[in-house]
Parts: sequence; structure tokens; C-alpha cells
Amino acid sequence: MDHLICVDILDRESGEATKEECHQKGLLHRAFSVFLYHEGKLLLQRRALEKYHSGGLWTNACCSHPRSHESLEEAVERRLYQELGVACICEEAGSFVYYHKFHQDMFEYEYDHIFIGQYNGEISPDPNEVMDLKWMEIADLSESMLQNPERYTVWFLTAAPIVIEKLKGGKEPG
Repeated sequence: MDHLICVDILDRESGEATKEECHQKGLLHRAFSVFLYHEGKLLLQRRALEKYHSGGLWTNACCSHPRSHESLEEAVERRLYQELGVACICEEAGSFVYYHKFHQDMFEYEYDHIFIGQYNGEISPDPNEVMDLKWMEIADLSESMLQNPERYTVWFLTAAPIVIEKLKGGKEPG
């Protein structure tokens, strides 16, 4: 069973708990969201319907949590490969805290670190994690998020504008 890193609102470690405890009790814990881009497009994944929350919604290329005693960079590398079969250098581009109550016993309360990587290669998604993938033009994505926010995960609606601003501002990592 994975133990996640609990943190305070400044991302200072305050302990650890299981993934289930973090999400059932609404404990603030460290997480990450990875965005992959190529030629003005972002890779989106549609979460598998069987996911314990947000199944069927569109989101960034990959997201997860570092395990206890694992760095963010190690966790990003591990999950990108597990979910998408992708090896890609990613750089941190910002962070934010968000809280969302899905129902009485399911919360997301995360200190989410945003990572961005440039990628244009083969992708082999894990069907237990991903039901669909697509590359989307940033302008089209921006309009879709504005008109149809219910199609996207909660964290994506906060993280994507940060990434779009970095990419549009000519501050592309790497």
C-alpha cells in the first residue's frame, strides 16, 4: 500500500498516510500534474471510467502522487512510464493547492506541482488508467475549457491556464 507525503500549505512535510486515508479524510498531501506538449498542442487523456473519481473526464497527460521517500522528479518519471509508456524529461513550472469534495467520503486536497515536458513519440496508455488520448491545439483547449468546464477534472481547470500562460509567454521549459 502506497504511503503519500502529507504537507502543510507551504508544502512542508508533516507526515505520511495511505492514499485511501488522504482521500477519505481530506488530508493535504503532495501531488503532481504532468503536461506534455508538441508544436502548440497539449496531450490530454480521458480518465478510465473505473477510476475512483473523475472517470471519463479529460485531464492532463498524467497525474499522481510521490510515494513517501520518493522525490517529485522520480515520481513523475515513474508514473509517466506506468500510465503512458513515455520517457520524457519534465521541468517543474509551478504549483497550487486545491480542495474538492466529490462526496461524503472522497476528497481531493492536494499541493499539486505542475511539470511540463516536450514530447513527440510513441504512447502506450494503460487501459486501467486511460480510456482515450488526444493532442489538442491550445486555442481550441482554451475555448473548450471556457465553454465546457464540466468535461475536465477539477485540478486541470486550475493547472492548464498556468501551463498555457507559460507556453504562450515563450517561457517553454527545456
